[in-house]
Amino acid sequence: MSETATLSRDEIFGKIVEILSDSFELDPKKITKESTLYEELDLDSIDAIDIFTQLREMTGRRPDPADARKVRTVDELIDFVLAEIDKAKAGVPEGPTEPPTNPGAGETQ
Repeated sequence: MSETATLSRDEIFGKIVEILSDSFELDPKKITKESTLYEELDLDSIDAIDIFTQLREMTGRRPDPADARKVRTVDELIDFVLAEIDKAKAGVPEGPTEPPTNPGAGETQ
């Protein structure tokens, strides 16, 4: 956890790119901070569970599904990781055990 607590936004971005490219066979050169997870990167709710499981290994925390559902872009995912690290440092309890799902499901835009 102490190593993770000192990660910069760019380092977290690099780890996210690594997760996305390794787990979902995405071209790392096509993953930008502005990339949308569900539209541009074509991820689904099962992929989201996998991503947040791997992020749990990075942050040491189980994510709150309500917070996880709000994440739409890679940049928002970076913000999410930073917030989880801050929560861990502050001793905030982990989120409930319900896994995150596709945040766009059932919503109209």
